[in-house]
Amino acid sequence: MSQQDPRAPASQPRSLQEMEAMAKRLRRHIVTMVGQAGSGHPGGSLSCVEILTALFLGVMRVDPQDPCYPDRDRFILSKGHAAPALYATLAERGFFPVEELLTLRKMGSRLQGHTDMTCTPGVEMNSGSEGLGLSFGIGQALAGRLDGRPYRVYVLLGDGECQEGQVWEAALFAHHHKLDNLTAIVDRNRIQLSGFTEDIIALDPLKEKWQAFGWQALEIDGHSFPQLFHALEVARSTRGRPTVIIARTVKGKGVSFMENNPEFHGKPPAPAELEQALKELA
Repeated sequence: MSQQDPRAPASQPRSLQEMEAMAKRLRRHIVTMVGQAGSGHPGGSLSCVEILTALFLGVMRVDPQDPCYPDRDRFILSKGHAAPALYATLAERGFFPVEELLTLRKMGSRLQGHTDMTCTPGVEMNSGSEGLGLSFGIGQALAGRLDGRPYRVYVLLGDGECQEGQVWEAALFAHHHKLDNLTAIVDRNRIQLSGFTEDIIALDPLKEKWQAFGWQALEIDGHSFPQLFHALEVARSTRGRPTVIIARTVKGKGVSFMENNPEFHGKPPAPAELEQALKELA
C-alpha cells in the first residue's frame, strides 16, 4: 500500500497506547448507547472492540468522506446484534458525528438495532438473521477478483452463529475458489443467547474444523493488538486460500458484572449499572 494513498489508514492512531485508549472510548460509547436506549446487546459488542479498532483504525482502507468508493476494503458484521460496537467505531472513524450514537434504536435514527446499509454510512450489509455474513462477504470477495479490484473483505462472525449450516457451506465455497482476499474473524467469546456455546452445540475443536475445510486457521487472543495485527498481516500476505482468525475474547469485556455473564447478551444496563460500568471504564 502506498504511503501517499490518502485513503490509507496511516494518519490514524497506531501506537499500542493510542489503540488501547480508543478501545476504552468505544466501550464507554457502547454501554452508554445501550443504557440510554434501554435495549440492545452489550455483551457481544464489548467482546469485539479490539477487533474493530484494529481493522478500522489500523488496517482497512476506507474513506468516511466517500464511504462507497469502489476500492475500499469491506467489513461485514455478520453478528449483527453487535451493531453498537460497529456504530461506535464508525463514529470515531469519522463516518458520522459521535453525538449521533445516542440516537440508537430511536424513531427516525440512522442507527437501528441491527445494521441497515441503506441508512448508515460505512455499513456494508443489513443484518438480523445469523449465519449470512460469510456468504455475503464471499460474494464481495469473488466480485472484487472478477472486477480486478484490489480491496480485501473482512467478515466478523459470532461463535454461536458458527453453529449454522450455511457458514460451513460458505466455507467450502471460499476454499474451492481460493479466495485469498477474504478474511473471516470469529469472535470466540463462548456465549450465545441461551448460554455457553459448548453447552448448547459444542464447537470445539473449532480451529481444526476450519482447517478441515481448507482454510488457513489462526488462533489468537482477540484483545491483544499485537496478536491481532500480526494475524491480519499473515492473512493479507497469504496466497491461494482464505484465512480465518479465531479470536479468543471475553463477552462483556471491561465491565466486571458483564464479563462472562450470559445475562448481558441482550440486556441493557440499568441506570445504576451504567454508572458502575462507566466508572470501571474511566
